[in-house]
Amino acid sequence: MRIDAHQHFWKIDRGDYGWITPEIPVLYRDYLPEDLKPILDRHGIGGTIAVQAAPTLEETDYLLSLAEKHPAILGVVGWLDLNDPRWREHFERHRQHPRYIGFRIMIQEMPDARVILEPSFVEALRFFAEEDVPVDLLVKAGQLDSLVELLDRVPNVRGVIDHIAKPFISRGEMEPWLSQMRRIASHPGIYCKLSGMVTEADPESWKPSDLTGYIRSAIELFGPDRVMFGSDWPVCLLAASYDEVMEALEESLPDGYSEVDREKLFGGNAAVFYKLPPR
Repeated sequence: MRIDAHQHFWKIDRGDYGWITPEIPVLYRDYLPEDLKPILDRHGIGGTIAVQAAPTLEETDYLLSLAEKHPAILGVVGWLDLNDPRWREHFERHRQHPRYIGFRIMIQEMPDARVILEPSFVEALRFFAEEDVPVDLLVKAGQLDSLVELLDRVPNVRGVIDHIAKPFISRGEMEPWLSQMRRIASHPGIYCKLSGMVTEADPESWKPSDLTGYIRSAIELFGPDRVMFGSDWPVCLLAASYDEVMEALEESLPDGYSEVDREKLFGGNAAVFYKLPPR
């Protein structure tokens, strides 16, 4: 099955999407499974991973309720605050749901990324490493030093870097992103999502070739078994349509990328990482 490993749903009047304002008109509307289904059908994608877009437990409940009604939502990556003294209680409640497959740490939103190196945070992540729970890592390129240090302290965590760690694509900068990602990729339990790149490029004038070096570097570092496609729909609409995101990735794959590796990229690796049941 072809899988989109990273997309979002939201309903604006729920009130927990503070970052989506009327000043961003393309996003300031509801985006629901029925809006995405025709696009998935057009690309032969059978299911998706719905990822949290608000830092609330209530939104995770909402996404799980959508998953109960829409079989194409293969799993939900929820939100969890590891600085909350009740994090284990919240996790245990959500993990009872059959479509709950893990959670996302929003390092991107932390004013000081070194918060993730505090002893209580490290200890919490060690718990999830021991439990082999999939953890999404939303991080920006300028925060990677802290993430490198965290992974050195918790080397056996099952994690995935969202949006290839948001390098400065609009400026064409490869370093220090490339060197830091090389260290991250040395941990065998860490995967990388080839997602969210168009919004890091120049939104008005980007072209597929702007992404090629980053995509090929990520594939080289993580190998064909640890990369996965994610559309980042509807956030991608700030810069590109779903079709354009797909086309840019297809154009940027290494020459001679095998059909077996393509199947892993477009679904197989996501199924393995998130431990999805056979379909």
